This record gives sequence, C-alpha cells and structure tokens, in this order.
Amino acid sequence: MDTTKTDTTFPAGKLDDREERRGRVGDKIFFGLTLIFALLMVLILAGLLISLNIDAWTAIERFGLSFITSISWDPVNEIFGALPAIYGTLLSSLIGLLIAIPISLGCAIFLSELAPEWLSRPCSFLIEMLAAIPSVIIGLWGMFVLVPFIRSPVEKWLGSTLGFLPFFQGPPFGVGFLSAGIILAIMVVPIITAVSRDVMRAVPVTQREAMLALGATKWESINRAVLPYCRSGLVGAIILGLGRALGETMAVTMVIGNSYKLTASLFSPGVTIASKVASEFSEASGDIYLGSLVELALVLFGITLLVNIIARLMVWRTTSVKVTGE
Repeated sequence: MDTTKTDTTFPAGKLDDREERRGRVGDKIFFGLTLIFALLMVLILAGLLISLNIDAWTAIERFGLSFITSISWDPVNEIFGALPAIYGTLLSSLIGLLIAIPISLGCAIFLSELAPEWLSRPCSFLIEMLAAIPSVIIGLWGMFVLVPFIRSPVEKWLGSTLGFLPFFQGPPFGVGFLSAGIILAIMVVPIITAVSRDVMRAVPVTQREAMLALGATKWESINRAVLPYCRSGLVGAIILGLGRALGETMAVTMVIGNSYKLTASLFSPGVTIASKVASEFSEASGDIYLGSLVELALVLFGITLLVNIIARLMVWRTTSVKVTGE
C-alpha cells in the first residue's frame, strides 16, 4: 500500500506575496474611504456656504458692504444693517470669556494637579454634566433667577459704585449684556474646564518631577512646567469655548432683552446675531427681509471662521516658539 502523501502546501514565498497583495488592496480601499469622508465634509461646508449666499443674495445685492456698517433694522421700510448685532455678539462673548477663563483654568488646575482622586472624579463628572444641560433650561433659570439677582443688588451696586464709567450707567433692567455674558460664562466654563483638564493631564509626569527635584514648590511646578507645556492646548480650549459663546442662541435670547442699538452700558438690553435670527426668522416676509436674516447668518459664519483662523495662528505661534526655544 502506497503511504506517500501528496504535498498540497504552497511555498512560503507565494503565501507572502498573496498576503502582501491583499494588504495593498486593503490599504487602497481604506485610503479611498477616508478620502471620500474627508471630501464629503469639504463638500458639506462648501454647499452650506453656497446655499447661504444664494438665499442672502437679494440683501447682498441691495445693501453691499453697508449692511455690516449700518445700525438700522426697519422691516417696514426694508432697511437693514448688522452692526448692532455684530457688536452685541462680540460684547456678550467677551464678557462671558472674561468671566469663564479664570474660573475654568483654576478649576482645571485644581482637578488635574491638586485634588485627590476621590474628589477629582465626581467633580469632573458634575462639570461635564453641566455642559449637557439644554440651553433653553439655562435660559429659563436665567430669566427667573439670574435676571432678578443681576437687577438688584448687582447692577444697583455697580451703578452706585462705578457709575462714573460708561459701562455701568443707565437704569438697572436686569436683562442686557451683563446677564447675557454671565449666562454665556456658565455655558462655556464646562467646555474650557474639561478640555484644559485633559490637556494638563497629558503633560508628562517627568516635567513635574524635574521641577520638584530642583526644589520648586507645587505652584512653581504648575506655573513653569505644566502650563507652558500645554499652552497651545489651553488656547484651543478657550477658542472652543468662544465658538460656543458666539453661536449660542436660546439662552442669550431669553436674557439679553432684544434691543437693536449700540451702547457702551452693560446694563442696556441688546441683541446678538444668533438671537436676532432665531427671534425673527419665523415672522420674516419678503425676499429682502429673509435675505437680510440669512446674510446675518453669513456674517456670523465669517466671524467664526476668522476666530478659528486667529486661533490656528496663535497655536502655530506658541508651538513654533516651544520648538525653537525662543
């Protein structure tokens, strides 16, 4: 009986060639899919920009660049300008950031560098939960709790103490730029805090240990080793919070007062681009009126794009300084 067996195995070289070809095909498929996804995002952005320009073209053609510098908003006579809305958007966002940045960075430093683990985890969870609260709920809280408190005693005290400054003049309405800025700060603090905490935790432990080994205190270690190392990440966290503040709609609409004017007083009611579009889009009639609201959205799009470009430049600058050692 013939007990010899036929060898049906393939040479090792042929198997390696087949696996290599399969790997190349898989790489090409993966590259193609990721390229499609990337191009899809670019197409969505381009389509959004094109559609907004088409819808706003009647207003763009009629008002031109004067739309940005005009302070009038008269639907009856179809005269529209965006300057008060741009001013209100930037002012309320600036107030929110001025309040939120020190609170957020202090909270992030405490959670990542100073707090024990049993306290850091629940506090981080509660801060992240604050970011998940719908803006309309924060707006309702602002109307019934924050606005009365801002009206009295905050604005009354500021008016009697710092009333010689133009920022704190006028009757204490409660609704206005100050309330809108505080609402935005409440909504921005969780975002900046969470991102800053994660950035600080990503700093290598050796950075801290090296400073402590040289005799530095805990604060010196944070100030000279941790914060400079993650500076670009902190800038990114602040810009991310600014992006949220610029586009916030419902909460700001409820507490800002919706008065279309330019004023230096923080007590005065005002308006933002997002609140103006949200409050009037459903009742807008006529191509010029609708086109002006869509052009407001385009202006907000441009402001957000400009802020992100500035943020990219700042991050690039801080990163290049860190690399070159300047």
